Amino acid sequence: MNSSSLKIENMMTSPVVTVEMDDTLALVKEIFDNTHFHHLAVLEEGSLYGVLSDRDLFKAISPGVGTLAESNLDRAALTRRAHQIMSRQPVVIEQDQDVRDALRLFEEHHVSCLPVVDADQNLVGILTWRDLLQTMRALLA
Repeated sequence: MNSSSLKIENMMTSPVVTVEMDDTLALVKEIFDNTHFHHLAVLEEGSLYGVLSDRDLFKAISPGVGTLAESNLDRAALTRRAHQIMSRQPVVIEQDQDVRDALRLFEEHHVSCLPVVDADQNLVGILTWRDLLQTMRALLA
């Protein structure tokens, strides 16, 4: 692997799974339950407004959801909206930046993912710690 492959565009996950600001937590839960993703980009009219992690969802709903012990209150939590629990103003990285920039942003901002944007600030991917580890594994192979 050469240094040009250490560009964000070569490490990121794309396309990004997204939800809209007013999508319910029931939809968010369904996505997390049926995919291997741990982060969703939250959009409004195509623009990035936030990031929602599976940990955000776990904090917002009861462990009783989907069990025999599920209550009306548990079900009501699933009607909340993505914008109510998302992290706002996400730290982004441009696709032509490199792994050093990503490491600096992860460390400075204590985030678990970085939405990746192009030069026009359009969302093109997402970079997680897992993506960095896979790149490092490939480098060391």
